[in-house]
Amino acid sequence: MAVVSTDEPSVAIIGATGLVGLEMGEILAERDFPFCDLRLYASERSVGEIIELGGEEYRVEELNEDSFEGVDIALFATDSELSSRFVPVAVEHGAVAIDNSSYFRLREDVPLVVPEINKDAIASENKIIANPNCSTVQLVMVLDCLRKMVPIKRVVVSTYQSVSGAGKMALDELWDQSVSIFNQREVEVKNFSMQIAFNCIPAIDAILDDGYTKEEMKVVNETRKILNLPDLAITATAVRVPVFHGHGESVSVETEAEVDIPKFIEILEEAPGIEVFPAYDIFPVQINAAGKDAVQVGRIRRDYSVEHGINMWIVADNLRKGAALNAVQIAECLIDA
Repeated sequence: MAVVSTDEPSVAIIGATGLVGLEMGEILAERDFPFCDLRLYASERSVGEIIELGGEEYRVEELNEDSFEGVDIALFATDSELSSRFVPVAVEHGAVAIDNSSYFRLREDVPLVVPEINKDAIASENKIIANPNCSTVQLVMVLDCLRKMVPIKRVVVSTYQSVSGAGKMALDELWDQSVSIFNQREVEVKNFSMQIAFNCIPAIDAILDDGYTKEEMKVVNETRKILNLPDLAITATAVRVPVFHGHGESVSVETEAEVDIPKFIEILEEAPGIEVFPAYDIFPVQINAAGKDAVQVGRIRRDYSVEHGINMWIVADNLRKGAALNAVQIAECLIDA
């Protein structure tokens, strides 16, 4: 499995001052990742910032073409534009790049990895590894458990995604709009298509010609790739909700045969990275999932609208398992001999 030449690699975080980049640094420290050197890179406006991780202070440097000399693992918390530019540069310098953007996810030669499901997709020749969309990660974690019992016929998922998925400025906008409403002031809209405070916006990312959004198609296509089910019937509706942290998903799955729900709950309870709420009247919520690593699933019940079906509610911290934690787990796989 190991695809780097040392068990104490030099690690770089690109986009280190963004929400995901900061979380990557915290998780590296929390998990005692055995790096020999940690470099933090960001744009010019963040140069010189000091970030404390695990009791050590690190100075943010400016990202440029020479940033990857001697780097073994490069964690990219950047948008597609920056990733498309700098991931190849990192690889040219000998690093393995773990990219959180959507740019490389659907390339046939790039593994799209959730370690609990398909870490074996990582091969020694892979120098770019893609981190999935945050909503996809929490969905496939549960679907993978279900398909161990019975073949999946169709999936319908509606996401309820927090504003932190859109970055720092989106968090500020929800706060500022909420304060404005409470103080009966005019609400300013800057980062979203309309007011997000006390509102839900049923469109995330650009709307495509067929009416779906890019976010919805990420969930569809990435789920198929990670589960290696290219013909899976799956549809998605992605909704931005006025929640600061944590994504929720209402999921209906039609299966080829009857689901033994108590047995399914047992499989979920034994699965790494999943926390189950088996009682009908106790269920996970986004505010409680924030800051936690586990994907949480509850409201597990029979779907009577189809011959064989099950309904679920899934929540997770989109910045942790949905992004930063999953990337660090991939990095751990690279040094796991």
